[in-house]
Order: sequence, then structure tokens, then C-alpha cells
Amino acid sequence: MATWSIDSGHSAVHFGVRHMMFTKVRGRFTRWSGELRFDPSDLPSTGIEVTIDAGSIDTGEAQRDAHLKSADFLDTEKFPALTFRSTDVQDLGEGKLRVSGDLTIRGVTRPVVLDAEYAGRVRDPWGNDRAGFTARASIDRTDFGLRWNQALETGGLVVGNKVEIELEVEAVAAAVKAA
Repeated sequence: MATWSIDSGHSAVHFGVRHMMFTKVRGRFTRWSGELRFDPSDLPSTGIEVTIDAGSIDTGEAQRDAHLKSADFLDTEKFPALTFRSTDVQDLGEGKLRVSGDLTIRGVTRPVVLDAEYAGRVRDPWGNDRAGFTARASIDRTDFGLRWNQALETGGLVVGNKVEIELEVEAVAAAVKAA
């Protein structure tokens, strides 16, 4: 089983959540790292560990980002990292995977299922083996203690509870060291 490092320069962690009930605000995390234990011929044995710097949240609006970092949401001073650790990977065929794992946000850990796709493996021009994956999941932010909201005068809430997560991952195999 080879160890692969996530190439964060060629990967992305994005999210989207409804604002005022009808528009979707999108954002990303700019600092994160991860590792896969991965064998393309044995996808169910894959293991994944990812750590995201909560303070690197970026929605393109500084005032909103500051609010998201505050105790109302991520509370990045007390909880500087979000983590994901896989617990099971199912090969659904044709490159489709179901990745189950534990997601921790604000010190609260909940099970999450990612619908993923293995895009394949290539050797880059510098001799490195690379593999690509995409994944999606939806979570309820209130399950993780992110409960801040305000009621709208016309009904509904300012911030939706459903958070859609989208991942693009490019991983690089660790170099095998000669004995």
C-alpha cells in the first residue's frame, strides 16, 4: 500500500450554502493538507486523512470571512483545524467510490459519506505518479454546532443549514527510497 500526499496546489476544497433562502454563497479553504494510503488495484483498502486550516476560509468577502471565523461559526481561535479521517471505502465500479469517514468541525465529530470518483493515474513529466479524485457530500452545519442564524422578516433564515462540499484532489505518490 503506497502513501500519497495531496498536492494542495492542484487540489481544492470548496463549499456552498444558501443565503437568504435563494442564493448560494460559495467559498473555499486555501490551506490544507492530506495523505492517502492508496493502491489503485485495491480501492477499498484506501485510507484518507485530511487537515484543513479553519482560518483559511475564503468566500471573497472579508467581513463575512471574519464572521465565519468567529465563535458564531467555526470559532477558529478555539478550533483551528477541521479534520476528516476515512473509516471505509467502497468500490462501486466504473471508478465510483463511496467514502465513509469521520468529519470534525468545532470539536464535534460526525460520520460523513462522500460520493467520490477515481479519475485515474498518470506519470507526470518529472517521473512522479499522480492520481486524481473528485468527491461531493452534503452536511447539516447545525450537527457540528454551527447554529448561528437570523430569521427573515418574510420567513425563512439568513443562512441555510445544508452545506454542499466539493473536492478536487490530485495526489502524488511518495518516492520509494533505495535501501
